[in-house]
Amino acid sequence: MEKVKELHPQTGNRVFRDQLVTQADLQVFKEDLLLSIKTLIQNNNSQLAKKWLKSYEVKKLLNISPGTLQTLRSNGSLPYTRIGGIIYYDAEDINRMLTDRKHNGIKEPWPASKKDNSHKNYRYAK
Repeated sequence: MEKVKELHPQTGNRVFRDQLVTQADLQVFKEDLLLSIKTLIQNNNSQLAKKWLKSYEVKKLLNISPGTLQTLRSNGSLPYTRIGGIIYYDAEDINRMLTDRKHNGIKEPWPASKKDNSHKNYRYAK
């Protein structure tokens, strides 16, 4: 809310308890509010549209530990680019990984396990 106040500082008009609000006042208020919302959305979109993310940003975004991120790199689930000592991740690769691992929420039954008794029929050579 403070960002909105910063974008549109008060003009100095005082509001009194018995003051009437006209339709014109509401129209001006609506236009100011929409302009403020539009500005906030544009500012947030510029931050979200980042192409390459560093490791700490990926950990924060996915809420994972450094070890989990290392595992995702090691097993090839999450491609990365290393420049010097810094590892970068493509935001599209992260979205693709999340989409590929998406489940529909329906649990599939586990296959019936068959006991492997083959070791019982093993004959030792004498």
